[in-house]
Amino acid sequence: MNVNIQTVRFEADQGLLEHVNKKLEKLNTFHDRIIKVSVFLKLDNVVHTIKDKIAEIRIHVPRQEFFVKSTSKSFEGSFDAALDSIVNQIKRKKQKLAA
Repeated sequence: MNVNIQTVRFEADQGLLEHVNKKLEKLNTFHDRIIKVSVFLKLDNVVHTIKDKIAEIRIHVPRQEFFVKSTSKSFEGSFDAALDSIVNQIKRKKQKLAA
């Protein structure tokens, strides 16, 4: 599984990168043929004083792609919500294929 983490408009600290990598390791339990995972962490509303944190996750598997986007006040919260959502997408797709 190839993992690519990109940050937009900010520099991620080591704690955030470790959090993302630790959570992504668990993806193999839901799908065993994951080719590539792309994570985009972005700052929104740069002009305003309150900045929303956006996390986007794109997962490539053979003949399939999953994508989800989540926004909250912290990167960890955005990433965790996005990861939960994409895990649900993967589970639903596997259930459809099994049926």
